[in-house]
Amino acid sequence: MLDINFVREHFAQVKANEVKKNQDPEVVDSVLVLDSQWREGKANVEKLKQTRNIVSEEINKAKKAKDEKTAQNKIKEMQVVASNIKKLEEDVEESLRQRDIELCKLSNIMHDSVPDGKDDTENVEIKKIGKLPEFDFDVKNHVELCESLGIANFDKASDVSGNGFYYLQGELGLLNQALIQFAIQFMHTRGYRYLEPPLMVRKEILGAAIDVGEWTQTIYSVANEDLALIGTSEHAILGYHNKEVFEMKDLPKKYFSYSMCFRKEIGAHGINEKGLWRTHQFNKVEQFIFCKPDESNQLFDELLKNSEEILKQLKLPYRVLEICSGDLSTWKHRSYDVEVWRPTTKDYGEIMSLSNCTDYQARKLGIKFVNPENKREVVHTLNNTALATSRIMVAILENCQTKKGTVKVPKVLQPFMCGITEIGK
Repeated sequence: MLDINFVREHFAQVKANEVKKNQDPEVVDSVLVLDSQWREGKANVEKLKQTRNIVSEEINKAKKAKDEKTAQNKIKEMQVVASNIKKLEEDVEESLRQRDIELCKLSNIMHDSVPDGKDDTENVEIKKIGKLPEFDFDVKNHVELCESLGIANFDKASDVSGNGFYYLQGELGLLNQALIQFAIQFMHTRGYRYLEPPLMVRKEILGAAIDVGEWTQTIYSVANEDLALIGTSEHAILGYHNKEVFEMKDLPKKYFSYSMCFRKEIGAHGINEKGLWRTHQFNKVEQFIFCKPDESNQLFDELLKNSEEILKQLKLPYRVLEICSGDLSTWKHRSYDVEVWRPTTKDYGEIMSLSNCTDYQARKLGIKFVNPENKREVVHTLNNTALATSRIMVAILENCQTKKGTVKVPKVLQPFMCGITEIGK
């Protein structure tokens, strides 16, 4: 969430930010009204506590003077003051709770470069990389290839688990593992530290990572437990340093992780499309960084470079989009999507999402560092997909298919494929 001091001091900027995101700017006014009530109530509590101290001294004086009547009257007065303090403290706590609920509705302040736009149709293409493949035969989509080669079974998975699941078989299962090992090796050589996270996190941690309103759409909650399945290892990595305070020399902290991820994927797109592109369960290697505020823009570029290099080594054509204001998630300062070319749809599809969240996520969890003025300051957090295997496999199957119905394995993955260079050969 935003720093309340920033909202107080820059309310006009915060309002303009809400307008650019096509959100209601009156929420800013609501936050400030509740904040004023909270501060006024807190001041009144302090006044009553001062009164309590004065009455306490008067009780002691009366008892020393053996003036029992005055002492008893003052004790009754003290009881009234104590009762008022308790009630007012409850009111103050409720005002703070309501203020923070409204504060969490405010979006992160966007980077100046974020383009205006109402939704994802107005995201801006930054660049295209790679030559699109040309075929002298009718290309198959990845489901047709999987079924003709016997390397995945979607119908059995539907019988066992429902829509949005899959069985990987033979070479495709090996390709999945090859992608994971390739990405792990790639990130390790770039100096990132490997972290394998739990697959469930407390809802307090999840609430710091995303907009709670998204839970019903995307997150699997565990019934009767304060736990949810992760939709990305970003959530668990964020919680790893919950309430920690770093020394400046310890930043940036650069992590990468492999995990299974779970998403409901409820919404307009549904989950009924057969195949690997949109699923309830998938494998992902994630990048995550904790850093000082003055480092986050540079590290944003570094995370993008990592993902681009992965795609270049896989020799997959892709493009990079900057997410516009209307499509930017609440917690993001700036975001790029990386999309891979799909020859069967003749369009690009999202496979990576890069975000600079500045101090928006870390503030809720109290993750800070000691700055040069010896004051505690909230760190910035960034994340980006290294690769999600299911969608990368779709891209490989569709882009690397041959006229005879086989699929060539990208050279960079062949060392992890048990000697297989062509699936189906």
